[in-house]
Amino acid sequence: MTVRERTEQWEKERLSPGACRAAESRGRARPLEPCPMRTAFQRDVDRIVHSKAFRRLMHKTQVFLAPEGDHYRTRMTHTLEVTRIARTIARGLALNEDLTEAAALGHDLGHTPFGHAGERALNSILPGGFEHNMQSLRVVERLEGDGEGLNLTWEVRNGILCHTGEEQPATLEGKILRLADRIAYINHDIDDAIRGGILYPMDIPLKPCQVLGFTHGERIDTLVSDVITQSAGKNDIEQSEECHTAMAELRAFLFDAVYHNPAAKGEEGKAEDMLCRLFETYHADPDRLPDEFQDIRWNEGVDRAVCDYIAGMTDKYAVEQFMALAVPRAWTVK
Repeated sequence: MTVRERTEQWEKERLSPGACRAAESRGRARPLEPCPMRTAFQRDVDRIVHSKAFRRLMHKTQVFLAPEGDHYRTRMTHTLEVTRIARTIARGLALNEDLTEAAALGHDLGHTPFGHAGERALNSILPGGFEHNMQSLRVVERLEGDGEGLNLTWEVRNGILCHTGEEQPATLEGKILRLADRIAYINHDIDDAIRGGILYPMDIPLKPCQVLGFTHGERIDTLVSDVITQSAGKNDIEQSEECHTAMAELRAFLFDAVYHNPAAKGEEGKAEDMLCRLFETYHADPDRLPDEFQDIRWNEGVDRAVCDYIAGMTDKYAVEQFMALAVPRAWTVK
């Protein structure tokens, strides 16, 4: 037996009945010869980690725009925290950790520069709107791999698409990701807001803390343990009513105290305006688009090409492009 076959045999014998086994995957859009070392989902993990879109996440905003400090979350560190939470839950429930990891690593590949401010900007200007989960799917199906996509398995693509929005994931592993994403950002956004002086520990509502804990680690431990306990032996991923309510209260608090706080989000209007102006500039003169987006321009339209280009930018690159296009250069004598 190859290493992959031994792993598939282990999954068959050890994973829970509701787990998605790699050997039973619905496959890829373009069939691949099986790898002797890695299962299909392990292969997807590697394809995502080695992608350009994944590397760019380290220079994309999570919540705070261009924070001065090394310890604030970026879209990359958010992704890694989500992945660890999701894998811990999957392990506790004897579900497929590799599938969970792959979907978690890829879930935000399509996120815009400047976080949700960028998403709002593109949503306001793109005909048909913009959603980052749809764009993440587009990244792995179309934009990466020199326009051929990463050719991931159906289950991973479904987890990426359904990590947010109304459509529910088709696998338990995808449902874990959906909840792990929320567990991660609620808790790390509190941590970053305290670090930035937007919140103080005493500002956090007492009632949900009495349920979940008073520190970052306590809250995550409580929520993860609760999901494992409540979901064990069931064909679903669940929370206790007590923890679900407490987490919802913390999320509502964050919207009031952080996400809509002018002190934390005051610069977002500038970011939105900048991306809208970039969109208008490239739309008016699509010849400015890099070569790899010209094929999209001719086959899918200028709107789509410009959106794909801007959504893939890092914060710094978006600012540099805006400066190059909008700010006149000083004239020098040679």
